[in-house]
Amino acid sequence: MRQKTIRLAAFFCVWLAAWVIPLAGAQAASPNSSAEPDPMVIMRQMCDYLNSLKQFSYHAEVADDQVYAGGKKLQYGLEMDTYVRRPDKLRVNADGDLVSKQFFFDGKTIILYDKPEKVYGAIDVPPNIEEALDKAHKDFGLKVALTDLASPQLWDHVSGKVEHALYAGLHKVRGIPCHHVALDRGDVHVQVWIEAGAKPLPRKVVFLHKTVEGSPQWTAFLSDWKTAPHLTDGLFKFVPPPGVQKIKFVPAKQQPVPVEDKGGKS
Repeated sequence: MRQKTIRLAAFFCVWLAAWVIPLAGAQAASPNSSAEPDPMVIMRQMCDYLNSLKQFSYHAEVADDQVYAGGKKLQYGLEMDTYVRRPDKLRVNADGDLVSKQFFFDGKTIILYDKPEKVYGAIDVPPNIEEALDKAHKDFGLKVALTDLASPQLWDHVSGKVEHALYAGLHKVRGIPCHHVALDRGDVHVQVWIEAGAKPLPRKVVFLHKTVEGSPQWTAFLSDWKTAPHLTDGLFKFVPPPGVQKIKFVPAKQQPVPVEDKGGKS
């Protein structure tokens, strides 16, 4: 059978917005008080806590705006389950209106599996989460939403410069009191709700892409956190189901530049 090729972006079309943007830089206090918490300190606490966990898992409910026909928007839903076992195991299951795919990293290889298309691809990567994700992104243009949460260098990723950082207050996300932080990088505005208390877990994330036509928004509610699960090796191994075909991936530098659909969809 002739082996197929497929562009990685089309293969795993989970929203590719980066989870983190640079944080260090100008700050602004809430207009309600001059003594409210520093948003950078809150973000650092979240990063340190996540890095202290040897294993964790969570569920994300995503609402993703897609822009079409001159700035009009449609919103699609997506459910994501993520499993992390440091230093070299990661899995993401994504099922929604537009995708039904799985991501596996077993310490040696990244596997991407498209269930409806019955195809999968493999990428040889370094034996740790940070370097594996970095190689997949640089060589193949792959960046799966929220996987930076698994990075041992999470704080490094969020400690660059921003134009503005704001502590917005103590607000609830589905009944859980959270520190509400707003960050601005110029082209992207980000809001993060971080659980108040001994476990500073991210509970909600919103990205607003200000310079993209229609200003699409991407929202994720993070729930069902397990901070000490028992995650076995088998969870991170991909066994191809019957009838599933292995395909090749085109490196990012060889992928064609997307062309706008003249029918109005982009």
